[in-house]
Amino acid sequence: MKAAQRIKEKAKYEARAKIMKSLAHPARLMIVDELNKHKERCVCDLTDLVGSDMSTVSRHLSLLRNAGIIEDEKRGQMVFYRLRVRCLTSLFNCIESVVQCNVSFHLNVLSD
Repeated sequence: MKAAQRIKEKAKYEARAKIMKSLAHPARLMIVDELNKHKERCVCDLTDLVGSDMSTVSRHLSLLRNAGIIEDEKRGQMVFYRLRVRCLTSLFNCIESVVQCNVSFHLNVLSD
């Protein structure tokens, strides 16, 4: 593999890791799920959902926005957030399949 190809390949994995890291928190997963169910939400709605203060939720939103997962739109004094892509549902379904496989495996181990 040429050096330029290795650099490009490394950049691809770094971009993936940035996205995965931005999702790696229960509050951010809840936010993404909520935005998937509803087209958009304001920070006040998300604060109630997550159960954290506005500055904490804003930090979570900033991480998701910087990773390119969500986008925002300011309307007057309010800022509304929405998903940039809807394919995260497939990723979440895959993760839940892994969780189910792990549960099944552990139940089988315990029953032997």
